[in-house]
Amino acid sequence: MTPTRLPLALTATTLILATTLYGATTATADDNPSVPPGTEATASAPVELDANDPDLKLPEGATLAEPKVLDIKQVVEDQSGDERREDTNADVKFALQAEVLFGKDSARLSAQAKARIVAIAAEIKTQNATQIRVFGFTDNLGSAAHGDVLSRQRANAVHGVLESELNNPDITFEVRGYGEDYPIADNSTETGRKKNRRVEISFPRGSA
Repeated sequence: MTPTRLPLALTATTLILATTLYGATTATADDNPSVPPGTEATASAPVELDANDPDLKLPEGATLAEPKVLDIKQVVEDQSGDERREDTNADVKFALQAEVLFGKDSARLSAQAKARIVAIAAEIKTQNATQIRVFGFTDNLGSAAHGDVLSRQRANAVHGVLESELNNPDITFEVRGYGEDYPIADNSTETGRKKNRRVEISFPRGSA
């Protein structure tokens, strides 16, 4: 039997990276695709398809693939590279470089750093998010044990400002220090290490 012609609209799995640039700084996809547990995109298909629908013309014996939502990631990095925002269908994530938040080997926030975190708290309110992750990271200089402690202390400092600013008992926080794990740039250069020394604030996209 000759198979009937396939319709033009069939499901496909596609990953699209949409990058927005400000100034001369280029924002690129992470060199290391690994991400901390629990931060993977989890968007689900909005429409269920019936493989037995007679209007779907497929070759004899063929079946439909599982439907999937196109996962679109938009990355915005300011001109200085100090702050990076990533938006997907499911989540919003801010990454702030440690140098703009803390002094060297310190977990004490400056007044300017607190203002940046307050601005992120305003976005959390806009998104009506109630589950927030605050993760700290370091480069690979020094001992791994020291990096683990420092990254956790810095995540705690950012968490403290967010909790005070949001003042919402319905919000839950996950606060972790990952040290040198999950780098987003090459630790063999100072430029890369600077990107890796960061605090990330992420939360699910809400009903904004």
